Amino acid sequence: MRNKLLMHRIRISGVSLIEMIVFIVVVSIALLALVGVYRQATITNVDPIIRTQALEAAQSLLDEILSLRYSENTPTGGIPACTACDDTPDANMNDVDDYRNWNDAPYAGYTRAVTVETNAANSIKLITVRVATPTGETILLAAERANF
Repeated sequence: MRNKLLMHRIRISGVSLIEMIVFIVVVSIALLALVGVYRQATITNVDPIIRTQALEAAQSLLDEILSLRYSENTPTGGIPACTACDDTPDANMNDVDDYRNWNDAPYAGYTRAVTVETNAANSIKLITVRVATPTGETILLAAERANF
């Protein structure tokens, strides 16, 4: 009788081989899923930093251009508006048109380009700044400058 009781206890207190294999398979699947998520997070982790640098480069240049005069002939302060506006770019970089088709590289791997389009009907210039990142993404900012 004592032998039967001892055998019964031994059988109940252990884990079977099948239960152990099922546990290992379930844990392995969960680990694979976690490693996949971790890998994806690691790959895309630097993207926000690259976008922030590109946006900062575009915004700073656009702010610089918008602070300049509308045209070479615009008086300081912008009033009165120029009537015989000179829209040709020159090297002195003191008006919006001087940035027409201008480009540079603010950081390694980044390129920044400016276009200025003039709408003669309403005397508004559309200034567009494009920044290309090392990952191939392009950030585009645009603003209008009026002749006042």
